[in-house]
Amino acid sequence: MANQLDELNPEVREEGLDTNVIAKKIPAEVGVGSKVFEILLWVFGVIPGVIFLFMKINAQKHFDQLQQKIQRNASQIDNYLEQRVVVLQNCARLLDKAIDLDKSTFENIAKYRSGNNFEGDSARNELGGQIDAISRNINIAVENYPDLAAHKEIADAMQQNMYLQREITAARELYNDTINEWNRDIFAWPTKKIVAAKNGYTTRIPFIASKEIKEKAKEVFF
Repeated sequence: MANQLDELNPEVREEGLDTNVIAKKIPAEVGVGSKVFEILLWVFGVIPGVIFLFMKINAQKHFDQLQQKIQRNASQIDNYLEQRVVVLQNCARLLDKAIDLDKSTFENIAKYRSGNNFEGDSARNELGGQIDAISRNINIAVENYPDLAAHKEIADAMQQNMYLQREITAARELYNDTINEWNRDIFAWPTKKIVAAKNGYTTRIPFIASKEIKEKAKEVFF
Protein backbone atom coordinates (compact mmCIF):
# COMPACT_ATOMS: atom_id res chain seq x y z
CA MET A 1 0.00 0.00 0.00
CA ALA A 2 1.38 3.43 -0.97
CA ASN A 3 2.02 6.10 1.65
CA GLN A 4 -1.07 8.19 2.30
CA LEU A 5 1.13 11.24 2.91
CA ASP A 6 4.19 11.51 0.68
CA GLU A 7 6.58 14.24 1.79
CA LEU A 8 8.61 13.81 -1.42
CA ASN A 9 5.66 14.65 -3.64
CA PRO A 10 3.61 17.06 -1.55
CA GLU A 11 0.60 19.07 -2.55
CA VAL A 12 1.81 22.57 -1.75
CA ARG A 13 -0.44 25.53 -1.05
CA GLU A 14 1.71 28.49 -2.00
CA GLU A 15 -0.95 30.93 -0.81
CA GLY A 16 -1.02 29.39 2.67
CA LEU A 17 -4.09 28.27 4.60
CA ASP A 18 -6.21 30.28 7.01
CA THR A 19 -8.22 28.03 9.32
CA ASN A 20 -11.36 28.92 11.27
CA VAL A 21 -13.36 27.32 14.04
CA ILE A 22 -16.71 26.02 12.76
CA ALA A 23 -19.43 27.23 15.12
CA LYS A 24 -21.66 24.18 14.66
CA LYS A 25 -22.98 21.86 17.35
CA ILE A 26 -23.20 18.18 16.35
CA PRO A 27 -25.63 15.99 18.33
CA ALA A 28 -24.68 12.57 19.68
CA GLU A 29 -27.01 10.08 18.00
CA VAL A 30 -27.31 6.30 18.04
CA GLY A 31 -29.14 4.00 15.66
CA VAL A 32 -31.10 0.80 15.94
CA GLY A 33 -27.89 -1.19 16.31
CA SER A 34 -27.19 0.35 19.70
CA LYS A 35 -30.69 -0.49 20.95
CA VAL A 36 -30.30 -4.07 19.71
CA PHE A 37 -26.92 -4.24 21.45
CA GLU A 38 -28.47 -3.31 24.80
CA ILE A 39 -31.32 -5.80 24.36
CA LEU A 40 -28.90 -8.61 23.51
CA LEU A 41 -26.93 -7.97 26.69
CA TRP A 42 -30.06 -8.72 28.73
CA VAL A 43 -30.94 -11.67 26.52
CA PHE A 44 -27.54 -13.24 27.14
CA GLY A 45 -28.06 -12.96 30.87
CA VAL A 46 -28.81 -10.68 33.79
CA ILE A 47 -25.16 -10.16 34.68
CA PRO A 48 -24.10 -8.58 31.34
CA GLY A 49 -27.18 -6.34 31.45
CA VAL A 50 -26.52 -5.22 35.02
CA ILE A 51 -22.83 -4.58 34.28
CA PHE A 52 -23.74 -2.40 31.31
CA LEU A 53 -26.33 -0.59 33.44
CA PHE A 54 -23.64 0.32 35.98
CA MET A 55 -21.37 1.39 33.11
CA LYS A 56 -24.06 3.81 31.94
CA ILE A 57 -24.47 5.16 35.47
CA ASN A 58 -20.72 5.81 35.60
CA ALA A 59 -20.85 7.44 32.17
CA GLN A 60 -23.62 9.77 33.34
CA LYS A 61 -21.56 10.62 36.41
CA HIS A 62 -18.58 11.36 34.15
CA PHE A 63 -20.63 13.77 32.00
CA ASP A 64 -22.09 15.49 35.06
CA GLN A 65 -18.62 16.08 36.48
CA LEU A 66 -17.29 17.20 33.09
CA GLN A 67 -20.05 19.78 32.78
CA GLN A 68 -19.12 21.18 36.18
CA LYS A 69 -15.49 21.34 35.07
CA ILE A 70 -16.49 23.23 31.93
CA GLN A 71 -18.48 25.68 34.08
CA ARG A 72 -15.49 26.20 36.34
CA ASN A 73 -13.16 26.81 33.37
CA ALA A 74 -15.63 29.26 31.83
CA SER A 75 -16.00 31.07 35.16
CA GLN A 76 -12.23 31.47 35.36
CA ILE A 77 -12.21 33.17 31.95
CA ASP A 78 -15.06 35.45 33.06
CA ASN A 79 -13.16 36.42 36.22
CA TYR A 80 -10.06 37.39 34.25
CA LEU A 81 -12.15 39.29 31.71
CA GLU A 82 -13.84 41.24 34.49
CA GLN A 83 -10.50 42.03 36.13
CA ARG A 84 -9.16 43.20 32.79
CA VAL A 85 -12.12 45.53 32.33
CA VAL A 86 -11.42 47.08 35.75
CA VAL A 87 -7.74 47.57 34.88
CA LEU A 88 -8.61 49.15 31.53
CA GLN A 89 -11.09 51.44 33.26
CA ASN A 90 -8.42 52.61 35.69
CA CYS A 91 -5.97 53.07 32.85
CA ALA A 92 -8.51 55.09 30.85
CA ARG A 93 -9.07 57.38 33.83
CA LEU A 94 -5.34 57.97 34.21
CA LEU A 95 -4.99 58.75 30.52
CA ASP A 96 -7.98 61.07 30.55
CA LYS A 97 -6.19 63.26 33.08
CA ALA A 98 -3.34 63.76 30.62
CA ILE A 99 -5.04 63.67 27.21
CA ASP A 100 -8.50 64.04 25.73
CA LEU A 101 -9.45 60.37 25.59
CA ASP A 102 -12.41 59.31 23.46
CA LYS A 103 -15.46 59.38 25.77
CA SER A 104 -16.91 56.29 24.08
CA THR A 105 -14.08 54.34 25.71
CA PHE A 106 -15.53 55.04 29.15
CA GLU A 107 -19.05 54.21 27.97
CA ASN A 108 -17.98 50.86 26.53
CA ILE A 109 -15.97 49.88 29.61
CA ALA A 110 -18.89 50.77 31.88
CA LYS A 111 -21.18 48.63 29.75
CA TYR A 112 -18.84 45.64 30.00
CA ARG A 113 -18.78 45.97 33.80
CA SER A 114 -22.55 45.52 34.01
CA GLY A 115 -22.12 41.79 34.64
CA ASN A 116 -24.62 40.79 31.93
CA ASN A 117 -22.08 40.15 29.20
CA PHE A 118 -20.60 36.87 30.40
CA GLU A 119 -23.49 34.53 29.55
CA GLY A 120 -22.84 31.81 26.98
CA ASP A 121 -19.85 30.81 24.86
CA SER A 122 -20.69 33.09 21.93
CA ALA A 123 -21.20 36.13 24.16
CA ARG A 124 -17.95 35.36 26.00
CA ASN A 125 -15.98 35.20 22.74
CA GLU A 126 -17.56 38.42 21.47
CA LEU A 127 -16.88 40.22 24.74
CA GLY A 128 -13.25 39.13 24.70
CA GLY A 129 -12.81 40.58 21.22
CA GLN A 130 -14.41 43.88 22.24
CA ILE A 131 -12.18 44.19 25.30
CA ASP A 132 -9.15 43.50 23.08
CA ALA A 133 -10.27 46.36 20.83
CA ILE A 134 -10.49 48.76 23.79
CA SER A 135 -7.07 47.65 25.00
CA ARG A 136 -5.59 48.30 21.58
CA ASN A 137 -7.14 51.79 21.47
CA ILE A 138 -5.60 52.60 24.84
CA ASN A 139 -2.22 51.26 23.67
CA ILE A 140 -2.41 53.51 20.61
CA ALA A 141 -3.19 56.50 22.83
CA VAL A 142 -0.10 55.78 24.94
CA GLU A 143 2.06 55.30 21.84
CA ASN A 144 0.95 58.69 20.51
CA TYR A 145 2.19 60.34 23.71
CA PRO A 146 5.57 58.73 24.56
CA ASP A 147 5.87 60.72 27.78
CA LEU A 148 2.83 58.91 29.17
CA ALA A 149 4.58 55.56 28.93
CA ALA A 150 6.99 56.74 31.63
CA HIS A 151 4.12 57.57 34.00
CA LYS A 152 4.43 54.91 36.74
CA GLU A 153 0.70 54.40 37.37
CA ILE A 154 -0.05 54.11 33.64
CA ALA A 155 2.90 51.77 33.12
CA ASP A 156 1.69 49.58 36.01
CA ALA A 157 -1.84 49.48 34.59
CA MET A 158 -0.57 48.51 31.14
CA GLN A 159 1.60 45.80 32.73
CA GLN A 160 -1.43 44.43 34.60
CA ASN A 161 -3.39 44.46 31.35
CA MET A 162 -0.70 42.39 29.62
CA TYR A 163 -0.56 39.97 32.54
CA LEU A 164 -4.33 39.46 32.53
CA GLN A 165 -4.33 38.91 28.78
CA ARG A 166 -1.80 36.09 29.24
CA GLU A 167 -3.94 34.61 32.01
CA ILE A 168 -7.02 34.79 29.79
CA THR A 169 -5.12 32.98 27.03
CA ALA A 170 -4.05 30.25 29.47
CA ALA A 171 -7.60 29.94 30.85
CA ARG A 172 -8.97 29.61 27.31
CA GLU A 173 -6.48 26.81 26.61
CA LEU A 174 -7.69 24.97 29.71
CA TYR A 175 -11.31 25.57 28.68
CA ASN A 176 -10.63 24.25 25.17
CA ASP A 177 -8.95 21.13 26.58
CA THR A 178 -12.07 20.35 28.61
CA ILE A 179 -14.31 21.08 25.63
CA ASN A 180 -12.20 18.70 23.54
CA GLU A 181 -12.63 15.99 26.19
CA TRP A 182 -16.41 16.51 26.14
CA ASN A 183 -16.60 16.47 22.33
CA ARG A 184 -14.55 13.29 22.19
CA ASP A 185 -16.40 11.41 24.93
CA ILE A 186 -19.97 11.96 23.67
CA PHE A 187 -19.04 9.91 20.60
CA ALA A 188 -17.29 7.10 22.51
CA TRP A 189 -19.44 4.05 21.70
CA PRO A 190 -21.11 2.19 23.23
CA THR A 191 -21.63 3.39 26.80
CA LYS A 192 -20.90 7.11 26.67
CA LYS A 193 -22.43 7.68 23.26
CA ILE A 194 -25.65 5.91 24.26
CA VAL A 195 -25.91 8.02 27.44
CA ALA A 196 -25.07 11.21 25.51
CA ALA A 197 -27.70 10.48 22.86
CA LYS A 198 -30.34 9.72 25.51
CA ASN A 199 -29.67 13.10 27.16
CA GLY A 200 -29.57 15.00 23.87
CA TYR A 201 -25.97 16.12 24.33
CA THR A 202 -24.18 17.95 21.51
CA THR A 203 -20.63 19.03 20.85
CA ARG A 204 -19.57 22.34 22.37
CA ILE A 205 -17.89 25.24 20.56
CA PRO A 206 -14.30 26.00 21.63
CA PHE A 207 -12.92 29.50 21.95
CA ILE A 208 -13.02 31.45 18.68
CA ALA A 209 -10.69 34.39 18.08
CA SER A 210 -12.44 37.45 16.70
CA LYS A 211 -11.97 38.47 13.07
CA GLU A 212 -10.38 41.71 14.20
CA ILE A 213 -7.74 39.91 16.26
CA LYS A 214 -6.92 37.49 13.45
CA GLU A 215 -6.42 40.36 11.04
CA LYS A 216 -4.26 42.15 13.58
CA ALA A 217 -2.07 39.05 13.93
CA LYS A 218 -1.22 39.23 10.20
CA GLU A 219 0.23 42.71 10.48
CA VAL A 220 3.96 43.43 10.47
CA PHE A 221 5.12 44.43 13.96
CA PHE A 222 8.85 44.87 13.36
